[in-house]
Amino acid sequence: MKTHKLVLKNDDQNDLLYVVACLVRFCKHASDQAEQCAIITHNKGECDIKSGDINEMLELKNDLSDMGLVTEIEVYESNMC
Repeated sequence: MKTHKLVLKNDDQNDLLYVVACLVRFCKHASDQAEQCAIITHNKGECDIKSGDINEMLELKNDLSDMGLVTEIEVYESNMC
């Protein structure tokens, strides 16, 4: 059940291609979806990238954090990018 969402935050350390590669690898995004999320994050400061149960979001947050990406877990709302 989708109870939480993972929100990617913009940062000044990771380039667009690196972020796209991380989203494809860990979030299982298609490359065009990952690119759209990375662009939205860059332009708006953040983007919802995945939703699911809290344990799945915690694991994904840890994986992306290990790769140097900044994320937050929030209560799920259906406005995913």
